[in-house]
Amino acid sequence: MTPKRCFLLRSATVLAALLSATACLDVGFYDTRCPSAETIVQQTIATAFKNDSGVAAALIRMHFHDCFVRGGDGSVLIDSVPPNSNTAEKDAIPNNPSLHFFDVVDRAKAAVEAQCPGVVSCADILAFAARDSVVLTGGLDYQVPAGRRDGRVSNGTETSDLPPPFLNATDLVRNFKKKNLTLEDMVILSGAHTLGVSHCSSFAGVGNPGDRIHNFSGSADGIDPSLSKAYALLLRSVCPSDSNQSFPTTTPFMDIITPTKFDNKYYVGLQNNLGLFISDAALMTNATMKSLVDSFVRSESTWKRKFAKSMIKMGQIEVLTGTQGEIRRNCRVVNPATTGSQVVTESGSSGFHGVAAS
Repeated sequence: MTPKRCFLLRSATVLAALLSATACLDVGFYDTRCPSAETIVQQTIATAFKNDSGVAAALIRMHFHDCFVRGGDGSVLIDSVPPNSNTAEKDAIPNNPSLHFFDVVDRAKAAVEAQCPGVVSCADILAFAARDSVVLTGGLDYQVPAGRRDGRVSNGTETSDLPPPFLNATDLVRNFKKKNLTLEDMVILSGAHTLGVSHCSSFAGVGNPGDRIHNFSGSADGIDPSLSKAYALLLRSVCPSDSNQSFPTTTPFMDIITPTKFDNKYYVGLQNNLGLFISDAALMTNATMKSLVDSFVRSESTWKRKFAKSMIKMGQIEVLTGTQGEIRRNCRVVNPATTGSQVVTESGSSGFHGVAAS
């Protein structure tokens, strides 16, 4: 059995730590509760990955988006429930249509439930799935501290906590600092852009603050000068400014060098002005950030090792533990509320299914 290590999350003092002894995550949390949990999740993700390698990038991103809104509580997985008209996380602009493959998490949850009903949280399953996705694409394996509980609220307005793709270096640091993540964590985790795709709306379109290829402010040709001209023209060919209807279905790779491999080529791309977003290029505008980028270009193994540590750290953001939250039976729907414990929705009303997202 893997030795357990408690990750104290909220305790600022020894006394507080003692008072919140259950408020921690453990490596091997399910060793006695559901010994096959991580294996079941891994097998489910591996099967899905064989059918579509895009699953890996999607699940890593999904975990990131979950952790940045209400912490890692699985709230990004919750669907809208009629007649609620509230928009929850997965339907908010930062997540829709960028997040997908929720059905893979559903399959992993169903398989785990078949073995251990009501034991393993959706939040933990998503954390395991993100780790497994890193491994499947060439990253390092790492132990995921578990014991997260699932939240009962998913509020679309709270996705404002997610860093948009047009942030500059100062704002990126500020955004991550709010989540107790350092400048180094930010540069390290940005390397996840070595996998997956983006929609045109994240970096193109007249009137879009993130537009780098059509009407960039202060540029005579409308192209961000920190972006390779040849790359910008290529992007223009697939994301025309006067063709918004193509944006939802056009998905350029975020790393054009090795888009399906978990490697350091994202950072190589930054050195060659091939970062897709303004926030990518921003990593080269700050001396400390640039130094980190350069170091990861020199040593891919260093970045992979640090990425695992930063993922573990990110996975501890504002988690629910102990008796907080619940263990959702269905990741898309909060458990039926008992009398007197209805869920407060974003509009302030109460309902038996919590707030919305689809």
